[in-house]
Amino acid sequence: MSPHTVASLIGSRRRDTLVAQLRCTTSDTATVIAPFSGQPLHELPQSSTRDVRDAAASARTAQRAWRNAGFAYRRRVLLRAHDLLLERQEELLDLLQTESGKTRGQAFEEIFQAASITRYYAISAERVLATKRRRAGIPLLMSTRVSYSPKQLIGVVTPWNYPIALGAMDIVPALAAGSAVIQKIDNQGALSMLATREAYIDAGVPAAVWPILAGPGNQVGNAVVDAADYICFTGSTPTGTKVGKRAAGRLIGASLELGGKNPLLVLGDADPIQAAEDAVYACFASMGQLCVSIERIYVHKSIEAEFTRAFAERVKALSQTSALDYSGDVGSLTSQAQLERVQAHVEDAVTKGATVVAGGIPRPDLGPYFYAPTVLTGVTAEMECFANETFGPVVAITSVESDTDAINRANDTEFGLNASIFSGSIAHARRLADRLDAGSVNINEGYRGSFSSVDAPMGGMKHSGLGRRNGPEGILRFVQSRTVSQSNGILQLPRSGAEFAAMAGLMVTLLTVLKVLRRR
Repeated sequence: MSPHTVASLIGSRRRDTLVAQLRCTTSDTATVIAPFSGQPLHELPQSSTRDVRDAAASARTAQRAWRNAGFAYRRRVLLRAHDLLLERQEELLDLLQTESGKTRGQAFEEIFQAASITRYYAISAERVLATKRRRAGIPLLMSTRVSYSPKQLIGVVTPWNYPIALGAMDIVPALAAGSAVIQKIDNQGALSMLATREAYIDAGVPAAVWPILAGPGNQVGNAVVDAADYICFTGSTPTGTKVGKRAAGRLIGASLELGGKNPLLVLGDADPIQAAEDAVYACFASMGQLCVSIERIYVHKSIEAEFTRAFAERVKALSQTSALDYSGDVGSLTSQAQLERVQAHVEDAVTKGATVVAGGIPRPDLGPYFYAPTVLTGVTAEMECFANETFGPVVAITSVESDTDAINRANDTEFGLNASIFSGSIAHARRLADRLDAGSVNINEGYRGSFSSVDAPMGGMKHSGLGRRNGPEGILRFVQSRTVSQSNGILQLPRSGAEFAAMAGLMVTLLTVLKVLRRR
């Protein structure tokens, strides 16, 4: 089944119900194209900067009651949302596939991630944000506590490639903390995100606490940055850099998950056949349109030939389809722009001497944006795909002399989002993991180990981003700390010169004792 319109998939009335959630007072629309067919999917209303301002004002008003409802109430609401996501997964999967072109299995990963994130923050928010005692500057005489208050309005700008999962990873912790969220969605993933939001609203999140808008990034996106107290952005490094500068100009914080040119190291002690089997998914899930997808493979020379042969054979055997079921291994690219970028990178590499060992061709027999998963060898520094993110189904295999050679090549990039190590020895891989300049490192897995570890921080080094989502770090972004210290009335601290003269020796002795006792 390859629907050309939303009406053929979910019905026009259902589509209208979803779109009605958008804050939009204009008559402007944008045509959304179905990746599987290349035909118009639907017309999506576009919001204005005035819509952003109005939505922000309403959200700030609604946030007060949401904050005051307390952790226990928000926990119940979010746990109900968790259940509704799972109950409604079939429609969400249909929408995700139809808007993105990915397979059902890779769409399911989004639902799984969103549900996991929701459960995690529902349960952990109160513990992480509870008021805690800290060591006072002068023990016994003083006591100190730290409490947290939610930032009132969090701006979230979500991308088209993983709208539900990446949206939830920013929105849910903000809601759990007691903040309101104003979200700007990408047109291509709009219905998926609107159906997801609907589940949270039905679970009890007030609609005004989470307004959602669509429109041009340079207008609506900028307006969201200007309206928020903190901004979360997922997208390209050039755009993310502009977002970060705009946020800095307002003295608000930002977390930015940006580009990657993610390496996979296959060490000499790895089983080349098993490594090849496992590496394929790391490279071609969602057709490589994933920020943590692998685009570079460095293989020890002792197993490079065997690995490359097995890897190419597995890639050639992948089932590529537009079916709305679990029969496919890989799907379609999402847009004409994505197809053109992939083709340009491959053609440039081949023209400059690279060898195609698998793929390298479009698949118009399957659909307009289909492209065969592609494996290159002989990629060199003058080629576009050497250092620049392709964000598509293209991976380059390079032979390396040693572990150090592999580490140096992996780190020779402006990016540092994700990396992977395949080895027959976990201890060996762990030693090398600490030498990689990447926010996440997976051992004998491509990206799903760290991506699914919702209790651990996720983010990039270098030009791959700023800040962290997931784990305690993911919710602490959205609160302001408040330190409250008090005098316990045991002894008055010195105020005059004479009092300092009398007590200075005692205070120095205190510092010495604390050092001996290894007290912070």
